[in-house]
Amino acid sequence: MGYSRFFRLAAALLAAAVASPAWAETSLASAATAAAKPVPGIMRVDPAFWWVGMKNPKLQLLVHGPSIGNSTATLAAYPGVTLDGVQKVESANYLVINLTIGPDAKPGQLKLEFKGSKKLTYAYALRARSTDPQRTQGLTQADFIYMLMPDRFSNGDPKNDVVKGTRVNHIARDSMYARHGGDIRGIQNHFAYFKQLGVTAIWPTPLVENDMPKASYHGYAVTDGYRIDPRYGTNAEYAQFVKAAHADGLKVVQDIVLNHWGSYHYLFLDKPAADWFHQFPSFTRSNYNAFALNDPYGSKRDYTLFNDGWFDTTMPDVNQGNPLVATYLIQNFLWWVESTGLDGYRIDTYPYSEPQFLMAWGKAIAEEFPRLTLFGEAWEGTEAEQAFFAQNILPPVNGFKSNLPGVLDFQIAFAISDALKTENGDLSKLYHALQADWLYVDATRNVLFLDNHDMSRFYSVIGEDFNKFKTSIAWLLTLRGTPQLYYGTEVLMKNFSNPDGKVREDFPGGFVGDKVNYFSSRPGQAGEAFDYVSKLATYRKAHPVLSSGKLMQFIPQDGVYTYFRYSDTECVMVIANNTKDEKTVDGTRFAERTDGFSSGVEVVSGAAISDLKTLRVPAHTAWVVELRR
Repeated sequence: MGYSRFFRLAAALLAAAVASPAWAETSLASAATAAAKPVPGIMRVDPAFWWVGMKNPKLQLLVHGPSIGNSTATLAAYPGVTLDGVQKVESANYLVINLTIGPDAKPGQLKLEFKGSKKLTYAYALRARSTDPQRTQGLTQADFIYMLMPDRFSNGDPKNDVVKGTRVNHIARDSMYARHGGDIRGIQNHFAYFKQLGVTAIWPTPLVENDMPKASYHGYAVTDGYRIDPRYGTNAEYAQFVKAAHADGLKVVQDIVLNHWGSYHYLFLDKPAADWFHQFPSFTRSNYNAFALNDPYGSKRDYTLFNDGWFDTTMPDVNQGNPLVATYLIQNFLWWVESTGLDGYRIDTYPYSEPQFLMAWGKAIAEEFPRLTLFGEAWEGTEAEQAFFAQNILPPVNGFKSNLPGVLDFQIAFAISDALKTENGDLSKLYHALQADWLYVDATRNVLFLDNHDMSRFYSVIGEDFNKFKTSIAWLLTLRGTPQLYYGTEVLMKNFSNPDGKVREDFPGGFVGDKVNYFSSRPGQAGEAFDYVSKLATYRKAHPVLSSGKLMQFIPQDGVYTYFRYSDTECVMVIANNTKDEKTVDGTRFAERTDGFSSGVEVVSGAAISDLKTLRVPAHTAWVVELRR
């Protein structure tokens, strides 16, 4: 924000200089990622800087400024760097510069010269890559992810609650669609809370700028992909947040959107070209039906509506079939990893993007950062359709073969919900969801969860039944995959998602004036819930068999579902009675896993299980039993 005066002046001049009135709407603050020394006539260059030593030597710069497209561009001699060409686009306010950064190039300043109605010189920074081995660690099954909405979690810096120049420049905690003031500092202030809970990774919903006039708090309508929203903090504060998390033994997942941007994105307000976005004669919404992508009998119309239709009226669909757009997106997400050292990407609305682009994006990210974890949102209706969007054993369909390592496992979430939301719920769906793991190259890379910011809170779904809550946590933390908990689940936050704002309430204690502070004190069942999660997560962390051990499940029988996590040295039995009556279970049925063991201990309660051949399991109870010889 240090150059805000310049940006206000430049924006005013630009509004008068170009024909499109959309310039008057451009977020002035979005230019903050420009070069350290702003050049009048060049509003910004994306990416704002780059690095030497990247595995892909190609770099595409998108230069943005009034009538910059009418200029010719040259590069002053710089060892190891060559100018491959300059591309003009439909709008005269943009110019594309293609460079090759050879392996012998050194950090420094590239000198770009633009000659048009006047001569401009722009210094572009090439930086050295980080050599810190603690950066970009990636996630494994041993991790436990905590998902939160930054605006609703904790307000650590009241000074950024209101930022002049933004379209929503106030907070109103009594409104479910207004901003409430949570920020990056608020998350960082509670690292100790995460560790007490047993969490090892933090996943905030998108932190990049969402300068939208309404409901901008959720983060999924991006208006500047290169800038942290100033109401959360700065780019430098985010990089420091990642560094501090790593120093405290925590990892960071960044939530990203490939499919669409917000309608106030500067590249939508002043489009480089009309074909940067999917356009229809009138507003056309996606049909939200991914089956159209691989339906052998499907219509082209349905395919196009799913892929090209807009996700919402304020979320224009980005045309990733345009090579310039595809490269812009790929570079953007490479930039964030190298800039910060974050550990993983969660990809929003993953199936909605252009299939060929998804393969190119996934390949580029994996080649540059092989340790980075990638998992996508694939909210689909069947196990096969979900597996289609992860690395799988299926043949290519219409040229698409997913290279995404894992997905958010909606099928497991649906199955757990179906099992517990009614009396004597059906356990077979959970069994079948796991049985379908044969479709994946490696289903252990999927992320397990109970609910999220788009779903009714799980505790409400199960009728606020505490025993069922404990069963769900037992499954979440002992099944294959990486578990993820939505903020507040551990203290029994509740509500239904109609409207969705009700499941995005503030975390109690994260804001000045809160009557309850669950960060410091959790009375009653909220405390029991927290302790249950914490004890089981702590046990999981100390016993790798629950994260890296093999899984064997037995067909549910008489309302009881049993599976084992085991290795050459350890074996844990998870047995859940999902009925209203105590069940006596014939343990000899599990002999292939229990032979050699004589007893066990329930790891949360510490209760001894003296007889493995006859198991008396109370109603609506799950045991996590460490077997003893």
